[in-house]
Amino acid sequence: MTELLALHRTTKRYGAVVANADISLSLKAGEVHALLGENGAGKSTVVKTICGLVEPDSGFLSWRGERVILTGPADARAKGIAVVFQHFSLFDALTVAENIALGLDNGRADSALADRIRDLAQRYGLAIDPSAVVGNLSVGEMQRVEIIRALMQDPQLLVLDEPTSVLTPAEVEALIRTLRLLADEGRGILYISHKLGEIRQLCDRVTVLRSGKVVGETDPKASTPDQLAEMMIGQRLTAPSGKPPVNSDARILLEVEHLNAPAGPLGLSGLHDLTFTVLAGEIFGIAGVAGNGQKALLAALSGEFPVSSDSMIRLNGVAIGRMPPQARRSRGLAYVPPDRLGTGAVPDLDLSENALLSAYRRLAMAARGLLHPGKASHFAQQIIRQFDVRSAGLSARAGSLSGGNLQKFIVGREMLQAPSLLLAAHPTWGVDAGAAAAIHQALLDLAASGAGILLISEDLDELLALADRIAVICDGRLSKPMAVADADATTMGLLMAGEAVDAAH
Repeated sequence: MTELLALHRTTKRYGAVVANADISLSLKAGEVHALLGENGAGKSTVVKTICGLVEPDSGFLSWRGERVILTGPADARAKGIAVVFQHFSLFDALTVAENIALGLDNGRADSALADRIRDLAQRYGLAIDPSAVVGNLSVGEMQRVEIIRALMQDPQLLVLDEPTSVLTPAEVEALIRTLRLLADEGRGILYISHKLGEIRQLCDRVTVLRSGKVVGETDPKASTPDQLAEMMIGQRLTAPSGKPPVNSDARILLEVEHLNAPAGPLGLSGLHDLTFTVLAGEIFGIAGVAGNGQKALLAALSGEFPVSSDSMIRLNGVAIGRMPPQARRSRGLAYVPPDRLGTGAVPDLDLSENALLSAYRRLAMAARGLLHPGKASHFAQQIIRQFDVRSAGLSARAGSLSGGNLQKFIVGREMLQAPSLLLAAHPTWGVDAGAAAAIHQALLDLAASGAGILLISEDLDELLALADRIAVICDGRLSKPMAVADADATTMGLLMAGEAVDAAH
């Protein structure tokens, strides 16, 4: 295979932190090459080097065998390098065509561009309507827009960062087919993911990073998931231990009755007559394709917007449907939101300040209008230690952490408040296998202590591994909850796709 891009012993430092140390990596035409590593291993710095966002302090890059200096993303695009980042850069109020035009030199959202979008969509199985407003699309459709925008540049090397983190099984399979088509055309693909099964299914080679260094390269198909995980974290991966089964007569912590909410900016779907309970010691899972009412449900439960009747939502027997968020937190609610940089943390605040955001009242970090920075620092240090958050210290800005490390910080901040009820939306989004196992164990331990957990995720494996009962939300309606022993990935996938109707009213 022809070598497209190579990194030759590249090193990048940020102050005293060595993000990459002597990285050597080659990417070839027609190959799907995985980059694997735990959170903070240096993957993001490699991607930023490849797309011209950062220049290495030492070492160099070569493109098609010739040494190059990438002066910025535009230079990388001109060479034939395109990147689809984990966090989408789309404008919700614009159409698909308008968003794609913004990424093109002298792009115009006219009929010619719409025809090009349709041609690419049909060629690669990326069904999308050029006139659709992005804010009305599911997450899977938004990702198709990002990929089509990248393909508009006719790239020779396509970099995808955590492309399946919030996709359904069917969407994952469709994306894998698309990537194989691209590789068969001779394009190189750098695939960054923590999902070891996908890497073994799709990728031809895998390079493993640990602590900023390359620690191995292997054929993923010749390795087991456990072997890949061990290479990545440097030790054997321990499976989470279980928790006691939930007693059928356990106390009801959360009771939702006939919850309705109109469609609007907080969710693509409204909510239609949702009724369910969460018991003490129970993990109640809700599966669903993004955009089917999860945002509206979380907003209603967390207090982001009040519902029409107090009694629609009860926490520990108290009607809270119209209570503000802090009042709900005072009654034992904690919340891991789905967007870590949007609602989970303030990027420009440091970790101590971010620890204050949701815990200042419950953990008595303020009195008579004055904050206790010492208590906040102590709490932040506890989160960092217990959840293995890799950072430059308490003064590090939240936005400077890798996505997975920020996720661990937010999860730890909420769990360590000892809530009676935890709302957890995608708690392991973008974290490595070792960190995911640790978070899973923490969720199981919290439930074993008697707390209730409402777990919302698109990761069926996660839900089936953790939940006691599980239901599916589709078009704002909730299926009848079932014991996890009676659920399987096929049935759940059909419910998520709206191909099986079993709505509870």
